[in-house]
Amino acid sequence: MNIITLTTDFGARDWFVGGMKGAILSVHPQTVIVDITHEIPPGDIRAGAFALMASCRCFPRNTVHVAVVDPGVGSARAAIVVRTSDYYFVGPDNGVLSWALAKEEVLETWQVENEAYFRQPISRSFHGRDIFAPVAAHLTQRVLTSSLGRQLKDYTRLDWPQPQVVGGLLRGEIVYIDRFGNAITNIESPSQTATTVRVPGKVDCAIKSFYQEVPTGQPLAILGSAGYLELSVNGANAAQAFGLKLGDVVEVS
Repeated sequence: MNIITLTTDFGARDWFVGGMKGAILSVHPQTVIVDITHEIPPGDIRAGAFALMASCRCFPRNTVHVAVVDPGVGSARAAIVVRTSDYYFVGPDNGVLSWALAKEEVLETWQVENEAYFRQPISRSFHGRDIFAPVAAHLTQRVLTSSLGRQLKDYTRLDWPQPQVVGGLLRGEIVYIDRFGNAITNIESPSQTATTVRVPGKVDCAIKSFYQEVPTGQPLAILGSAGYLELSVNGANAAQAFGLKLGDVVEVS
């Protein structure tokens, strides 16, 4: 167990990601560190939660997943470790872990309080480096979770918008827009008879199996790699082309 993944909104321009990695390697130099993404929009907890949910199960059992999208850094919000049947999740208790955890068998949740596992001195503005990174590194060295702090009964959960059947239509919404402009919805399994996806007032398109089933520049919907129905344009940016935004209603018929 020596794999740690990182999901943050830190970007690549500054020293923040490098600082986290240095803190990990100072504790456990043999750690394998994998960047899921550092391009989450600043402070966008829901985007971070989606990216973690979409990727965490690609990794071997006992991987330690660290997610730091933390606008409440330095406040009273807790730092937590959640152990599931397959993984460890480390991050602020603000919901960024919750969508990934919803698909896991959660075994225990701990509030991280034992400063023996922190990097010193602790910055009030960089818990990613000084708390979450070293705690994750200690977990790869088989530290007992019970030594981290107090056990919690639960963790903060972000609401997940559940698709609904309304007037014979399966209705969901756009929950994430990727760098290609694909608008990913919360709809996992449209019925096998469904053929059309519509964002009212913006776009209607057919459900296809791959992008080039339609001519270049034309819209389509596919079941994307994250396991959710997404609206796309072959060779172009669907979000820009049709003004698609997070929260837009999506209807499947």
